[in-house]
Amino acid sequence: MERYSSSARSDRYGNRINRAESPWRAQSVPYATIMIASLMPFVLLADVMPILPPLGFIMLLGWRIMRPGVMPLWVGVPLGAFDDLFSGQPFGSAILLWSLAMIILELIETRFPWRGFWQDWFTASLAIVSYIMCAMVVSGSQLTVPMALAAVPQIVLSILLYPFLAQVIAGLDRFRLSRSRRVG
Repeated sequence: MERYSSSARSDRYGNRINRAESPWRAQSVPYATIMIASLMPFVLLADVMPILPPLGFIMLLGWRIMRPGVMPLWVGVPLGAFDDLFSGQPFGSAILLWSLAMIILELIETRFPWRGFWQDWFTASLAIVSYIMCAMVVSGSQLTVPMALAAVPQIVLSILLYPFLAQVIAGLDRFRLSRSRRVG
């Protein structure tokens, strides 16, 4: 039997033994990604009609649906306020709508603790459609048939974008919980 040197042992087991995840990274990644997604409309602008999905809200939904215990229920208030500052909506609209979404998702989670991909996508789709329609009403526009038809591309793109963002969130969650520094 061949004996391993200490350097071979540390190379072989160094990535798994005596490591712990960064508490700062574990706490900040969900909030930072939601805030960055709220800033994305500055990068991609549409002139005639709203096409860009509400990325901050979709990221909030994704984190809440995929990792229910990561964020507290009240997080819709500060993150909604941040989104209101940069979205162009009247101040308080995202605070109200994001908080209501967090409460409703908590009720759904309590009622249906088992989840699957299709249920998550359906739940997110209902929340996205409700959010876009309510945001139109809160912004002061009247919900007419032409206005609803103008929002259809944004709604469809948002619903189709959710599975991709769920994969991004899964990767960010792995990064968030990855072991990075030595303990002791």
